[in-house]
Amino acid sequence: MIRTPLFDANASGQGDFGDLPEWDLTDLYPAPDSAEIKRDMDWLEGACADFAGDYEGKLAGLDAAGMLEAVKRYERIDVIAGRVMSYAGLRYYQMTTDAERAKFMADAQDKITAYTTPLVFWSLEFNRLDDDHFAGLMAANADLARYRPIFDRMRAMKPYQLSDELEKFLHDQSTVGAAAWNRLFDETIAGLTFTVDGEEKNIEGTLDHLTDQDRAMRQQAAEELARVFGANVKTFARIHNTLAKEKEIEDRWRGMETPQMGRHLSNHVEPEVVEALRNAVVAAYPRLSHRYYKLKAKWLGLETMEVWDRNAPLPIEDEKVVSWDEAEKTVMDAYAAFDPRMADIAKPFFTDGWIDAGVKQGKAPGAFAHPTVTEVHPYVMLNYLGKPRDVMTLAHELGHGVHQVLAAEQGELLSSTPLTLAETASVFGEMLTFRKLLDGAKDKTERKTMLAGKVEDMINTVVRQIAFYDFECKLHAARQQGELTPDDINALWMSVQAESLGEVFDFMPGYETFWAYIPHFVHSPFYVYAYAFGDGLVNALYAVYEESGEEFKDKYFDMLRAGGSKHHSELLAPFGLDASDPAFWDKGLSMIEGFIDELEAMED
Repeated sequence: MIRTPLFDANASGQGDFGDLPEWDLTDLYPAPDSAEIKRDMDWLEGACADFAGDYEGKLAGLDAAGMLEAVKRYERIDVIAGRVMSYAGLRYYQMTTDAERAKFMADAQDKITAYTTPLVFWSLEFNRLDDDHFAGLMAANADLARYRPIFDRMRAMKPYQLSDELEKFLHDQSTVGAAAWNRLFDETIAGLTFTVDGEEKNIEGTLDHLTDQDRAMRQQAAEELARVFGANVKTFARIHNTLAKEKEIEDRWRGMETPQMGRHLSNHVEPEVVEALRNAVVAAYPRLSHRYYKLKAKWLGLETMEVWDRNAPLPIEDEKVVSWDEAEKTVMDAYAAFDPRMADIAKPFFTDGWIDAGVKQGKAPGAFAHPTVTEVHPYVMLNYLGKPRDVMTLAHELGHGVHQVLAAEQGELLSSTPLTLAETASVFGEMLTFRKLLDGAKDKTERKTMLAGKVEDMINTVVRQIAFYDFECKLHAARQQGELTPDDINALWMSVQAESLGEVFDFMPGYETFWAYIPHFVHSPFYVYAYAFGDGLVNALYAVYEESGEEFKDKYFDMLRAGGSKHHSELLAPFGLDASDPAFWDKGLSMIEGFIDELEAMED
């Protein structure tokens, strides 16, 4: 899961953090030229062809036992293809500027796309099964019925599917469509260089300066970001124009009601639930971000703040460098205090090469947890710079990792969790770590610093992500009317900034281009509301935990183990929660308000 970085990325250059771990990818494959990769690619080519030969045009005639066998064969293909692409992708993200790694990933993607094109019939033909026949299959075999959540999601796409021939064409040309533009974006971002204080840095290192104690350094970094983004804005505008138009064309052919509909379907969440979330957050802007940033301006001794002050440390905050060992102990202690089972699941990430933490030239920015496939294990990527917020990022991504390990029990097809629920364990992991640290605060000053940092993280997760979502909605709506110039996109970006951040902010010349480097807009359109969904959900869950104590824990682990096998309404029912209730989101937002209330009270 890609995490939106704070501004939105973590940094560059090694510091005195101790020995930072690197991935050991041999659990996937020994090497890019290994016999194991050739074996699996050869098997995959044959398995896909055999599957199509055995089942295409014949699904309607299968009994329940025959359908179960087909599902298991399809799942095995999914495992092998996922294993190869996980290995190729993780190697690439370690050094996106390396031509050999880029070629290896592209070649693997090309081959697997070609091999799997014959499988396009599977979902199309399955969706043509008569409803009564489908119901009969589910009733006849409990092992087959276990896959029903997957079938239901497939059949939700039934009104939007195209002809078999067109679906195969779209699948076949995908490597030169969105995937190619995604690679261009990644390689462009990774190749950008910035000069700050006379030193050349990558994007991570430059963004990191936006959290510097020295305001002049923050300003210099922000202005350098604006200069470089401005110099490359035509490329980024071309990428966004092309991807938005490609999406509009495909959505129009499929009959999608809105540009967001595809994301809602993949997230298995109703549009009205997302709309209720969005409206609740926008209505809360004055009570959350506007109120907090006015308070922060006072702390910083400013009448108005600039964008480079948004994530500035407080004047009372120590410029603390957290070693890797200390970060590990902090998160593991917090996980163990909640439940030793959680710490046990997290331990191999640190001991067995499942984390890549160092900042390196060419490495992808940000942080993520990648589940790979259910027969291996997840891998976590960080860009660790020893800041307290980096500890929270570790807690976040490790939460994903724990979730992915537990959900793997469901098997390949049922383990994948919709994005809205995938953020639950990660945000919960952050909350556990924060609460543990807050309880250990030595004095009022330390508590204030921690609370302010948490509020800022929550605003970044909720307010900022909903503003991102509104920007995307506006971008895709505007692109339907024609080509967008860089100035057009800049204007859309700025239209959501003042609304979400409040009147206390000024916006420097050049800030209008800061949409250009946000990876979610390129890789996963409309992904961003999942962060706000997850934060609101976790705030409500944490309140239940505080009320119910020990009995909460088994329910929580059961929820994570469920992976994608249950709808959000089923998963939340044991906790007495209902995300379709508009008041649910106000409950989650009230936790942020409560933290701000405490910060205001400290001023008295």
